[in-house]
Amino acid sequence: MGYALGELGLRRWRTADALRLAAAHQDPEMRTQGGIVDRASAVDWIGRVADLDNGHVYAVADADDHPIGCVAVTNIDRHQVGWTWYWTLADVRGHGVARDALRALADWAHRDAGLYRLELGHQLNNPASCAVAAGAGFLSEGLERQRLAYDGSRYDVERHARLITDPLTPPERPVSISV
Repeated sequence: MGYALGELGLRRWRTADALRLAAAHQDPEMRTQGGIVDRASAVDWIGRVADLDNGHVYAVADADDHPIGCVAVTNIDRHQVGWTWYWTLADVRGHGVARDALRALADWAHRDAGLYRLELGHQLNNPASCAVAAGAGFLSEGLERQRLAYDGSRYDVERHARLITDPLTPPERPVSISV
């Protein structure tokens, strides 16, 4: 694996991360995430997420500051509701990285960003994403039939949410956040 997973950091994406970001999107499971196909499209994406009016997108960095994933809350609305999403490199999946990053993001979003409700969704054929959501205290709220379309096929999505009043277990490893 080769990553220092003892401590994680959530930080802004940097142009210097573009090659790692582009490499992450070569994973077949990532190809539908963000339209990143090469360094140029990665640089463009980093620029677009740098200063969102209604959201925050963070690189999940290992203890050596190498990006190993992404966690975000976007589409924040006037009702103090935000849409959360996440991904990790294939090499670190199954090691609690996404769960811990999402727990830290949820705590920050509720406590510091003033969001009351956080939502997320995952395709039904992605039980690992469901486990991340549940592990970060997001409760299942039901099925959205044929919500997503990829390559001419429609996919059902399971919706999850957590409220500021829901109990939140802290991350199992230290996670720092640089906003």
